[in-house]
Amino acid sequence: MEGEKVTTLIQARITIPDKRTAFSGTTTAPLFAWPWEHYGNYKYLFYVALLAKYLYPTTTTEEGTEGSSWCLHILLLFLLRGLLYQLWSSYDYMFFLNRTRRISEEGIDFKQIDAEWNWDNFLILHAIVAVLAYWSFPSLTNLPLWDGRGIFCCLALHIGVSEPVYYWLHRLLHSPNLFTDYHWLHHSSKVSHPFTAGHATFLEHLVLCIVIGVPILGTVFIGYGSISILYSYVLLFDMLRCLGHSNVEVIPHHLFENIPLLRYLVYTPTYHNIHHMDMRTNFCLFMPVYDILGKTINTRYWDLHKEISSRKKTSAPGFVFLGHVVDIMAALHTPFVFRSFNSIPFSKKFFLFPFWPPTFLVMLAMWAKSKTFLVSFYNLRGRLHQTWVVPRFGFQYFLPFAADGINKQIEEAILRADRLGVKVISLAALNKNESLNGGGTLFINKHPDLKVRVAHGNTLTAAVILNEIPRDVNEVFLTGSTSKLGRAIALYLARRRVRVLMLTQSTERFLKIQKEAPEELQKFLVQVTKYQAAKQCKTWIIGKWTTPREQSWAPSGTHFHQFVVPPVIPFRRDCTFGKLAAMRLPEDVEGLGSCEYTMERGVVHACHAGGVVHFLEGWKHHEVGAIDVDQIDVVWKAALRHGLKPMQISPAIGG
Repeated sequence: MEGEKVTTLIQARITIPDKRTAFSGTTTAPLFAWPWEHYGNYKYLFYVALLAKYLYPTTTTEEGTEGSSWCLHILLLFLLRGLLYQLWSSYDYMFFLNRTRRISEEGIDFKQIDAEWNWDNFLILHAIVAVLAYWSFPSLTNLPLWDGRGIFCCLALHIGVSEPVYYWLHRLLHSPNLFTDYHWLHHSSKVSHPFTAGHATFLEHLVLCIVIGVPILGTVFIGYGSISILYSYVLLFDMLRCLGHSNVEVIPHHLFENIPLLRYLVYTPTYHNIHHMDMRTNFCLFMPVYDILGKTINTRYWDLHKEISSRKKTSAPGFVFLGHVVDIMAALHTPFVFRSFNSIPFSKKFFLFPFWPPTFLVMLAMWAKSKTFLVSFYNLRGRLHQTWVVPRFGFQYFLPFAADGINKQIEEAILRADRLGVKVISLAALNKNESLNGGGTLFINKHPDLKVRVAHGNTLTAAVILNEIPRDVNEVFLTGSTSKLGRAIALYLARRRVRVLMLTQSTERFLKIQKEAPEELQKFLVQVTKYQAAKQCKTWIIGKWTTPREQSWAPSGTHFHQFVVPPVIPFRRDCTFGKLAAMRLPEDVEGLGSCEYTMERGVVHACHAGGVVHFLEGWKHHEVGAIDVDQIDVVWKAALRHGLKPMQISPAIGG
């Protein structure tokens, strides 16, 4: 019976209506919006003013600048609190550590990330209230560093005042009028996350100022206040808020079995998540005893907490995209580093540079001892799609002595996917390098009985590039022409009777490709050995890195298509540069909140999309080795049929 209750509750969690649509609350109620809502990053100037006040006090005391030390404490608390929320957010996104203890298996989408973008507004509010408190009560500036009596006093005020006040105010916020006017915003977050704790209206956080302020000020007024109590209470309060809004169960159930009283004194992530499922229950701040006294505790909580905290397995994906790290800066573009940064296309930002040294050390540690790990996921038509990352950086793929280790990592990932029952695993970029493993053929030949289908996805990559080329083009210049993609593009264009200037120094490789074309079409494939040969051609397809000098041979008005990673730098101002081949995922994708490298939101590299198509079609063959030119149109039509969309050509202007 207990197992049935747990299953019922989990199913209820999945099938519960999307309250963001059902509530449709108002945004015009008094004190709903934040006063600095439209200030952007200028809102942080308040902290600059505090720093200036500390460094250049306008008043002096007998102790010199000590009279402004309260400014420093406010600044330090802001930094420590922000760091606490960020660290908890990072842990929430470490799927490779906590995937079996996730409460909701749904992903956080871009809509929720954008809604919670200014989650830290309440930290600014608390800082402003703290400044007002220091001005109103000068005694706060003379607190001792430590007073042990304050611990019991602060704890008593929290249990006796803050907890019951919050409980009844929270129940009041769930009344029809107040919920529609205010509290709906907090519940609009579909999946709980530490930042969700800050996603509420201005009025609600004003009330929270009272809840958090009573124990601090009360302890000071009684005479037992100290700086240690101030820091400890605020940070512990934040830690418990993060705990409750985490989507990962971190408290083991056996702790409550060994200490039964504890279950009434502290809540868990599961406990508060149930409140977001069933809003008639579990209203407490941190202590479930108040829900017991108010008869609002959800009785199914204990079963669900036990099931989640002791879970050993989770849902297996149907499709896996096996990527790798591009470089040290790009390594910071992951959801467990900065969620907001990962939700926009990657570009180098100034704030990333201080993280370069520690990331370099992490890279070395991963090189020494690390396995392929899960970094992101989304759901498409009821099936789980995951992105795994090989713990190797781009430059390592070009080190001859590193090849065996990289192939071992890829092989282990494929075998793991096979054990899990994954249907298709798609290899990204350098993981399918021809010189590394023959575009994946190494693994298929070594393990002929694989149930998982291995795909390099390059057939769709070729299709995307070819469909970007206007039909009236009769000549193209192709670099990287004897590569896997270059060969397929050249042969396909020859079928369209487009003259292809194939840049290669190897006559042997050129002739081998030329002989694959029908005899009457071989004349459309022309070997060239210098960039100067393309000085009259306005359609360039770049499959290898191109220097500024090499780009200079293109005539004005040339458009550069490309399939080189990383993409070339657009030096020419009089030319246009296309982006890497990519496709937009179908509109019914769910839980997608991560951008794939430099791709726009909802857009993935064409090889990723190719793997998705392979999975959706249920194809039973491996897509490895040379590209089957006959399959290019087949894969393209299948992609369109499943709702994947080509990116509109909006060439980037060089310079």
